Amino acid sequence: MSKYRRVEVHSVQAGRNAMLAWHRYVPVWKVVRNYLVAEFCRVCPSLRLKNFLYRCIGMSVGTDVAFGLKAMVDIFFPERIRIGDNTLIGYNSVLLAHEFLTDSWRTGDVVIGRNVMIGANVTVLPGVTIGDDAVIAAGSVVHRDVPPGAFVGGVPIRPLSEPEGHPD
Repeated sequence: MSKYRRVEVHSVQAGRNAMLAWHRYVPVWKVVRNYLVAEFCRVCPSLRLKNFLYRCIGMSVGTDVAFGLKAMVDIFFPERIRIGDNTLIGYNSVLLAHEFLTDSWRTGDVVIGRNVMIGANVTVLPGVTIGDDAVIAAGSVVHRDVPPGAFVGGVPIRPLSEPEGHPD
């Protein structure tokens, strides 16, 4: 796993936290549109409709991708999220392509490979790549790259051994 995420750092006016001026970085209409789409998708039972709507706001979503109920995507920069075919995003998980800090803000692409399983309540931070066939345990914070085929979990993530009874 790589030690660092690939993010771009953006400066803000000294003495002001970045979130107070989010409207200077992203058009308000875009955020409102993306928010409405993302909130609808969180409760929409149709996986095909979710994927279609996510593509409409700029995300790259492969075929047979499944977003669990209440999963949330970045509303500021959804176009920076790419998800490969046959990937599952678990219940209440969050995919972030930005983060606001007190003295700056950062953006980074989120790239999720094919056949990836992301458990429930996982947070994926900006600038992270998750390789094909990787498994992310429920409740994890993905703060760095995950190699193909890896099984990781925890806060922050670390390699895990295969669970008992895991099919080969």
